[in-house]
Amino acid sequence: MRYWDSSALTPLLLEEPASPGINRLIAEDSAIVSWWGTSIECFSALWRRRREGFLTEANFEAVRQTFDSVFAEIDLVSPSNELRDRAMRLLSLHPLRTGDALQLAAALRWIQEKSRGAGFVTLDARLRTAALAEGFSVFP
Repeated sequence: MRYWDSSALTPLLLEEPASPGINRLIAEDSAIVSWWGTSIECFSALWRRRREGFLTEANFEAVRQTFDSVFAEIDLVSPSNELRDRAMRLLSLHPLRTGDALQLAAALRWIQEKSRGAGFVTLDARLRTAALAEGFSVFP
C-alpha cells in the first residue's frame, strides 16, 4: 500500500504523459491511501479540463464514473486538528504549498511518523523533495 497525492491520481483518471508509469505502479499495488481533500483536488482538475475543452460532455461522464470507482476504493486520512498542526510544522521545514503540506501531513499520519520505506506517489517536484526528506520512498 502506498500513499498517493492528487498529482499522481489524476493520470489514472485522464490520459496524460505520466499515465503509463502511473498505471504500472497501480498494477503493482492497487491499494491506495490518500488525504480526504484529494478527491476535491482531482475533481477540480477534471472540471478544469472540461472547461478548457479537453473533455467533451460524454468524455467527462466516463471519466466521472472512473473517478467514482477509484475514490470508492481509496483509504482516506480524515481531516483533524492533529493533521492541521502537522501540516503547519511541515510548512516551516519545507517550501510547500498548503495542499501539499496537507498531503504530506496525511501521509505521515497514515504511517504514524515511521516513513522509512513507506511508499509515496507524487508527480509534484516540491512534494517529492519534501517526502524524500521525511524518509519516504517516492515513486515514480
